[in-house]
Amino acid sequence: MTQSRQGTPSRPAKPAPAGMGVRRFGRWNMLGLYTLAQREMRRFLAVWTQTLAAPLITAGLFLAVFALAIGPARGDVMGVPFIQFLAPGILMMTVIQNAFANTSSSIMTAKVQGNIVDTLMPPLSPAELLLGYLAGAIGRGLFVAVPIGIATAFFLGGVAHPFWALIYVVLGSAFMGGVGILTAIVATKFDQQAAISNFIIQPLSFLSGTFYSIEALPRPIYFATHANPVFYLIDGARYGFIGRSDSSPWLGLGVCALATALVLALGWHWFRSGYRMKE
Repeated sequence: MTQSRQGTPSRPAKPAPAGMGVRRFGRWNMLGLYTLAQREMRRFLAVWTQTLAAPLITAGLFLAVFALAIGPARGDVMGVPFIQFLAPGILMMTVIQNAFANTSSSIMTAKVQGNIVDTLMPPLSPAELLLGYLAGAIGRGLFVAVPIGIATAFFLGGVAHPFWALIYVVLGSAFMGGVGILTAIVATKFDQQAAISNFIIQPLSFLSGTFYSIEALPRPIYFATHANPVFYLIDGARYGFIGRSDSSPWLGLGVCALATALVLALGWHWFRSGYRMKE
């Protein structure tokens, strides 16, 4: 408190108010982002028998059934035994399905139960919401990929390009995690979410070269497959593990990165506008 010229005390000057859009947390609310990411990780770790153990068993059953039903009678594909050709595709298919399920189920459950407001009310920007949900999808994708990848590497006798394999696993988790966010925002009930998963996501993963080389496809289907980003994810994972692929890994990286950027940009826009988040 200061003295005026007449000797009377004067009140201290009030600080200037913060400008519009300036948060007291700074440009990034790191504590809020970390908390949301931690919540998304704990969601699937709390029920690990469903979210982690079940996909591993399913992937193992796929490989076992194909090995017993077809075995060496199938012959080599891309110069390697069929089971070795199949294993990376099964890994990536499992990763992307779990990444999609993590974000879509998290947001959809919150919307249906009416507690989505608990996520929207905290001072989190659209980008922070997006990254928080993606952290859970990428984390679940890696948790699923690591044990399958270790088993595949042991079976193959090593990994041809570990860095490429890791890039495609992370990129696949981010892409399908973003698709899961869009699905949960658009859907208003679980039936709609299940319809998108059953009639769009699963066909895209099964018909993207997981079980076969696309070189064997008729020309129209061959070219149509190249318009599917999931094909490049599976093909890139195959290149990472066995060093063989139907297309250039650099082309696949560019296509997948562009598709992921477009999906995440739309997700950010919908978070920013609040599109169908409170219905």
